[in-house]
Amino acid sequence: MGRLGTFLLTAWLAVPAQAAALPADTAQAWLERLQTAEQQHSYQGTFVYERNGSFSTHAIWHRVEASGQVRERLLQLDGPLQEMVRLDAQLQCISSPQVEQRASVSGLVMQQLRPAQLAAHYDLRILGQSRVAGHAAVVLALLPRDQYRYGLELHLDQQTGLALKSLLLNEQGQLLERFQFTQLDSRDALSDAALQPGADCVAVPVAPAAPAVVSPWQASWLPPGFNLTSTEQRIAQSASEPLTWLLFSDGLAQFSVFIEASPGTEIENMHRQLGPTVVVSQQRQGVSGPVMVTVVGEVPLIAAERVALSMGLVAEQATP
Repeated sequence: MGRLGTFLLTAWLAVPAQAAALPADTAQAWLERLQTAEQQHSYQGTFVYERNGSFSTHAIWHRVEASGQVRERLLQLDGPLQEMVRLDAQLQCISSPQVEQRASVSGLVMQQLRPAQLAAHYDLRILGQSRVAGHAAVVLALLPRDQYRYGLELHLDQQTGLALKSLLLNEQGQLLERFQFTQLDSRDALSDAALQPGADCVAVPVAPAAPAVVSPWQASWLPPGFNLTSTEQRIAQSASEPLTWLLFSDGLAQFSVFIEASPGTEIENMHRQLGPTVVVSQQRQGVSGPVMVTVVGEVPLIAAERVALSMGLVAEQATP
């Protein structure tokens, strides 16, 4: 068992046990409930979001329509006014790009979990029970089986399977990111007015689907279980090379790789970590000149560095 697993189990044993017996379902069964909970239950509530020592409070309205579509409104309650509305995860309006980051942990991303896939690279465990925002919860741990991903602790509502709390933890058990409901109501119906955005929420035009492309870049090494899930290229008139974006995921964690033309002058490589987010940049030689390869994502620094070093042109593109 790694240090993170020992930390979680030790911390849980220090908490007085709940009187009620644990549900008999396995951790994988609870993750399967989480996968569909957001598409089955309407709710409204408030949650806190903590990252890099910064806290913010948000209100959320989440309604499952009769058609099966999911409409969601998110509003930050402190600091700058930030708001967004989306339908089936597609943005309808947004007042600030920063609000979308908070939304990523508030629900819809969770439905992408694939328990069978995760079990190959995470040790899935039920740790016990807890109580969050007045709701009885089951506590799950997703403990990484290697050093290339973070661990996750989830508190799921026993009645609905909704995520009431999530903690992203590094190998030492240090908190990197927290999402936690302080109030949640899944019983009362949501009105149309509750989902109506404010005047500062600017409509987002529907972008045409990006054509499928085959990137001239590939990674010769990836953390086990990570696969390429999306690729895009954009042509810049002033650049000698197109901007390439590659997205990799293991079904829970994900990181992006950006390749773009860089000036001919030497640029210092960058290795930076801010909370769970890591940024690694290295200058490389592209088809038509120097390029900057940048890895950005919520993975440990060692994983991002190895991916950046492994990025290269496919054989037929290596020579102009």
